[in-house]
Amino acid sequence: MTLHLFRAALAGLALLGSLALPAQAQGAYPQSRVTLVTHSSPGGGSDVFLRDLARHLGPQMGVNFTVENVSGGSGARAMALVARGKPDGSIFYATTPTYIQTTLLSRPEVGYTALEPVAIVFEDPEVVFTRAAAPFRALGDVIAYARANPGKARWGAATPTSMERIALERMARKAGLKVPVVPHEGGGDLMINVLNGTLDIGVGEVQELQGQLQAGKLRILAVLSERRITRLPDVPTAKEQGVDVVVRKFRGLAAPKGVSPAVTQALEAGLRKVLADPAYRKAYSDDNLVPLMLGHAEAVRFTDEFSREITQTFRELGLVAK
Repeated sequence: MTLHLFRAALAGLALLGSLALPAQAQGAYPQSRVTLVTHSSPGGGSDVFLRDLARHLGPQMGVNFTVENVSGGSGARAMALVARGKPDGSIFYATTPTYIQTTLLSRPEVGYTALEPVAIVFEDPEVVFTRAAAPFRALGDVIAYARANPGKARWGAATPTSMERIALERMARKAGLKVPVVPHEGGGDLMINVLNGTLDIGVGEVQELQGQLQAGKLRILAVLSERRITRLPDVPTAKEQGVDVVVRKFRGLAAPKGVSPAVTQALEAGLRKVLADPAYRKAYSDDNLVPLMLGHAEAVRFTDEFSREITQTFRELGLVAK
């Protein structure tokens, strides 16, 4: 089963599950203080996701959530920190495809398999953006500039092993270009370098760009998904612009290995409840996050399937041995 079909099948189950939770999932959460760890720098996509989630989920569960930013190694340091934690529900890692890709490409001492997926909460559409003062109005303009000015174009993405960087590498390859893709420690750092003109374009999530978009300092050129984003109906996809690149990004949580059923059931119950809360629904809808909500067992299967698909993609790109 492909990841796309897997998602579609589970989406229906997730919707039904949100209407009626099993009795054992209703227990009180066993910890009063919980640390949410991310490799993202402040203002980056995972940082924004965790801080918004903590603000709304904390009151729902009676838990004091704190966010800890641990940079370095494209997520390797953050993963190692969480893997060393106790599997008692007191610490989680913010998962994205990056934690799988970092493991496959960099082979750190502690990789994604040292953690246990406990929930996949959202799908997160990626966009290509530039500064408002740039001359680019579409992806074709960016590609034409890079072709006409060899060695001058600069594109940017988050961590070296991120899906965003792979997307730009694929875009350059499909266009027959050699453009350096500059990695960053997080989306916040990347956005600064697009704003100051160091980079022509960047790839990121709408929520981390929101403030600068509203201030009129950034422009979105394309959506890297199969379909346009509901809240950005006038922004075409990359495929609509002749660039066949699609990025499928998720946001979730993982715990140290051996996390107890009491923790995963109570966390899932809290997540399902907060996703239905009108205030949080408005917050994540404004950030263009699409609820997926897969619980522990489903998150494990999803992660395994995603890993197999991304491994195949890397083989096709020549990034890992066949």
